[in-house]
This record gives sequence, C-alpha cells and structure tokens, in this order.
Amino acid sequence: MRSGNPALKDSTFLDLGTGSVVTGDSTAMTLNGTVNKTAFLLLLTMLTAAFAWTQALTPQGELAPGFGVYVWGGAIGGFVIAMVTVFKKTWAPVTAPLYALVEGFFLGAISAMYNHLYEGIVLQAVMLTFGTLFALLMAYRSGLIRATENFKLGVVAATGGIMLVYLATIVLRMFGKDIPMIHDNGIVGIGFSLFVIVIAAMNLVLDFDFIETGVEQRAPKYMEWYGAFGLMVTLVWLYIEFLRLLSKLQSRN
Repeated sequence: MRSGNPALKDSTFLDLGTGSVVTGDSTAMTLNGTVNKTAFLLLLTMLTAAFAWTQALTPQGELAPGFGVYVWGGAIGGFVIAMVTVFKKTWAPVTAPLYALVEGFFLGAISAMYNHLYEGIVLQAVMLTFGTLFALLMAYRSGLIRATENFKLGVVAATGGIMLVYLATIVLRMFGKDIPMIHDNGIVGIGFSLFVIVIAAMNLVLDFDFIETGVEQRAPKYMEWYGAFGLMVTLVWLYIEFLRLLSKLQSRN
C-alpha cells in the first residue's frame, strides 16, 4: 500500500477484472484538478462546520441540548459515506462532497465543545493542521521527505496499531473501562498524542505520493475527487488529534 489511509492505496488504480492500471484518455487525473477539488471539499466542510458551531452553542455560550445530534450524526454519517466511497470509488464525484458536508457537522459540533472547555483551542488546532499540511507538502515537493518502501511500511504498520488501540478503547468504554494513562493528561498521554500526530502527518506524505502516482499513471478524471477525499480523511484525523493534544496540555494548567 502506498498510504496508511485505507482510502488511498496502490490497488485503487487497478481494474479489478484485468489487474491493469485504469487510465483515462482526454479526461485523465491531473494535479491541479485534485488540488482544486480538495479546496472545494474544504470549503464545503467549513460551511457546514460553521453552521453546526452556531447550533451547538446557546447564546450564553453553553452547549445546546441538540449538540449530540450533530456530533453523532456527522460522525456516523461521515463514516458510512466514507465506506461507500472506498468501495465505490467511481461514485466519488458525488460521495466526496457529501462526505465533506456531513463531516463538517461533526467537526463544527466537536470544535464547539472543545472551544467551550478551552477557549481558543480550535484556532490553534486549525493553524497547526494547515501548517503541518503545507510544511510537509513543501518538504515532499523539495525531496526532503521521500515515500520509500520502508517508510510506507512503517507508517502503515503504525497507523494500523493506532487504529487497534482506538478500537480497543471504544470496546472497553462500552463496559465502563479504559486503557490507562494514554488518554490522560499526564506525560504518557501527551507522548501518545504526539506520536499519533506524527503518524497522521506522515500519512499526508503517503497521500501526496498516492496522488502523484495517479497523475503519472493518467488515472480517470473521477480519481481527482477520490484523491481529494482521501486527503480530507487524513486532514480530519490530524485536526482531531491536534484538538486532543491541546486539550491535554491546557487541562494541566
């Protein structure tokens, strides 16, 4: 796999019947097209996030009673649409914008909650997320960071391990238990969050490599939407992890 992101991997460009690379003729995937579509998805996400933010807070600045609808509705809806997009990538021109809109509800509500608890934390997380995106993009384009096979294997393995930890956390919390220390604001918890952020950031490098490969192999035009969708998945993960880290740091004050 070229990416730890399950939405972006080598086999995405293969025709499942022949095993050959799927290419488009006059409507091939381009880098500018993917960038433009990523920007469009970000705009859609910000629009619904802004709406959810206003609905998640009362005029007094408290969390509104319907706050959970936006969080769980956005999270579950985004997950379902993401799975549909992964398995039906030809639908990406429709499902990718839908994912951005639905995920925006989740991000807006969860951001409102974090900002309610720790004022100013959301702006910091947004700046760190986009700062990381542009810094790694520049490093990738300049050749400072290369997606070698060992690099890919390491990031994919670490990403899988993190997903297993989060899955175990969800299961344990259903029974009133929790994994000790890593979700707390102690040194171990902060260190774990830093590790997760590094791995999420490294997934951006693999996503850049995936998109570049699609452009080189002249993948069909709809893969621009799919590539933009995959990059959005990683950015959402990175943003949430920055929120978690900053909340741990501020709770120590």
